[in-house]
Amino acid sequence: MIQDERNSAALSSHSIGRRGFLAAAAIPAAIGVATPVAQAQSNSGFTDLFDGRTLAGWSIEEGPESSFHVKDGAIVAHESAMPPTWLRSEHEYENFEATGEFFVQGWMDSGFCFHAPEHGRITPTGFQLKLFAYGDKVPMNNSVGAIFPVVAPRTAAVRQDAWNNFRIVMDWPRLQVWMNGEQIHDLDVESVPELRYRLRRGYFGIATTSYPMPFRNLKVRELPSKEQWITLYEEPKDLANWVVTEGEPKMQALGKVLRTDGNGEFGIREKFRDFEMHLYVRGSHGHNGGVMFRRVGAGETRKNFEIQIHDIEEAHYPTGSLYHYKRAIYPRLEPEKWFFMQVVVKDRFCLVRVNGETVMEYDKLDRVEEGKIEMQAHTSGHWLEYKHIRIKRI
Repeated sequence: MIQDERNSAALSSHSIGRRGFLAAAAIPAAIGVATPVAQAQSNSGFTDLFDGRTLAGWSIEEGPESSFHVKDGAIVAHESAMPPTWLRSEHEYENFEATGEFFVQGWMDSGFCFHAPEHGRITPTGFQLKLFAYGDKVPMNNSVGAIFPVVAPRTAAVRQDAWNNFRIVMDWPRLQVWMNGEQIHDLDVESVPELRYRLRRGYFGIATTSYPMPFRNLKVRELPSKEQWITLYEEPKDLANWVVTEGEPKMQALGKVLRTDGNGEFGIREKFRDFEMHLYVRGSHGHNGGVMFRRVGAGETRKNFEIQIHDIEEAHYPTGSLYHYKRAIYPRLEPEKWFFMQVVVKDRFCLVRVNGETVMEYDKLDRVEEGKIEMQAHTSGHWLEYKHIRIKRI
């Protein structure tokens, strides 16, 4: 049973501007005994994500060290913490069962993220369970419990001045969510167009919009993995699988980062026809390169398709474009800042996503034979860096 006694001193007061409303979040001085959910799972293979005392196992991303702290046995965001600041787990998870609790008092707005990327926009690339202060009689895609901002929950109820619990079971493609013991989602995520290309593996995270919503009793139990990825580059030894195929590209293996410059192409030895490819990219302003696929032949007989990587919005073919075939919707990129890129190729179809946004789709590829995957360095002096390059056949 959860104790209702709370510290008389409020955690903080937060002005919400035009609403003219102050949210005073006071965490109970004593956490008390575990909730029934946590008690039942304590001996069922669950691992604590939060030790109740420190932020060990978590890292603050896109913000200062003061953005999150521990108070009275709970993780709390500072009222000055604003997006894109978030708190990221140490490890990635694919299929899992996760549980936790969040405390609501007054107007509060936050979210618990899963399958979040290392860099880039966390919500459109992964998933966010919206955690909000008030329910709605008619649930919406921004209500408490929504898979934000895409799928409304079955019901949108939350308890004020109390701890609320959630349970998430992800076993791709099935996603189930419970809040306060009531099931609010049972989805086939691949049947939802806006979710089908979201990451199938990633980090847990706590999002903040400057409201100090407390979290505690965060636990996870991993379920069997289903994905079969081939690592193209993760560390220097992986460079042995790449060969120069054209020109004079300069490649440097710098730990987890593959840095390129010069002018030319380099590719892996293996051939692919249909695949999904993930990679993180960053470059100097004006960088120019690309990801080539289904490459066959050499010299004048060479044929390939190219996904352009070029951070000039007004360019003929900016980042994400299928060169010579279709221009992308330009994703606004910042120089020297990592972004997440997905390339999906199936038969005559090609799709490119950048930071969770679909920027190009094309379904008239005129060649379907398998070929090599290559990376292009196109402009000497304008470097590009890559990390976590991986691919899987589909």
